[in-house]
Amino acid sequence: MVPGVLAEVWQQHWGRLLGQLMHRFGRPDLVEDALAEAFADAAAQWPTSRIPDNPAGWIRTVAGRRVIDALRREHTANSKAHLLHDGDAQPGAVDEEPLLVPGAGSDERLPLLFMATHPTLAAEVRPALALRFVLGVPTADIARLFLVPTTTMAARLTRAKARLASAGVSFVVPDLDRWPERLDDVARTIYLGFTAGYAPGPRGDVVRVAQAEDAVRLAELAADLLPGQPVLDALAALLRLQHARRDARTGADGQIVRLVDQDRGRWHRDEIDAGLRRLRTLEPGGGLAEELRLQALVAAHHAAAATHTDTDWAAIARAYAWLEVLTGSPIVRLNRAVAVGEVAGPMAGLAVLHAAADQLPGHHRVALVRAELLRRDGQKHLALNAYDDALAACPEGAERQHILTQRSTLADSVR
Repeated sequence: MVPGVLAEVWQQHWGRLLGQLMHRFGRPDLVEDALAEAFADAAAQWPTSRIPDNPAGWIRTVAGRRVIDALRREHTANSKAHLLHDGDAQPGAVDEEPLLVPGAGSDERLPLLFMATHPTLAAEVRPALALRFVLGVPTADIARLFLVPTTTMAARLTRAKARLASAGVSFVVPDLDRWPERLDDVARTIYLGFTAGYAPGPRGDVVRVAQAEDAVRLAELAADLLPGQPVLDALAALLRLQHARRDARTGADGQIVRLVDQDRGRWHRDEIDAGLRRLRTLEPGGGLAEELRLQALVAAHHAAAATHTDTDWAAIARAYAWLEVLTGSPIVRLNRAVAVGEVAGPMAGLAVLHAAADQLPGHHRVALVRAELLRRDGQKHLALNAYDDALAACPEGAERQHILTQRSTLADSVR
């Protein structure tokens, strides 16, 4: 029973407990370790004693005392005397005083989210720290998401927490006039964490579903904590719609399954409906919010189609065209080439692809899209050459295996 109770407390209360400790002590380099150690204490002690009446309160009290011990070891008792007063009751009690952080209402996870995504941190570490701070995702799982050893990720998180402490980053919600820039930081951070889960890994990992789910949960939590913010609503809709297709993205052999070949019966329709409901609340706008809305719109058109041929490719091509205007991204143009090829035929798609090839010289995905379009147009030998170009540029991993499979099936039909 103890593991189940601990898991429930971790999942439901981690962010709030960490926020309460951060509010009290203001030391991100100490409080997160102290909270993790308090959970370890509970796992060791509760089986031989009893589960407290207030498990979350017990863990918060123990974690608070661990922070106090750490502060004393730093010989900071004189300068932090007001922090070192051990006013907590015995483990099991809970401080009932509400923590009213300006602008945060009563949920301590909101300032945690802004702290973890602070511009003082390197962009690549923000999603990892946000997952750790707000959701309490284990470091080993975060390391798996970003394809690094656990020791490497632990060191990155430790440095990030030390950076926050040394820079004096406050545990507060930014002023309203700072929200546009900071909300974009939050959205980009979460999106980076999600895309890491769907980036083919060098050791054959095609998707890391459980870890990607954490990023989806974080996106939806951010949107719910800050209602009415288009950039967060668009992000939450986009990630939920994309993630709803997770079970069909790979085959029994673990290899990539193209969208056209996916078993749509394995898509999670309840999640698609949830993403669509959120998307329908959004109006066209500008900036990152509009970029995410347009991406979510593309995902929605795919999700709503009963079959590949039922897909509204014209609407998808229009969405990509506007997204390309906003971003100038050659990857967007690459995707638009695919959509245009579905609407107006392979040669029209190849014409769109030409500009993307100029911007992404030697990119394996340009060659792969060219191969697929040439294949659809019946130009099999040219398609085989394009597959060879893609293989020459593609690193080892699941994506390369997918290209090899596609080339092999085409080569068999040519013989």
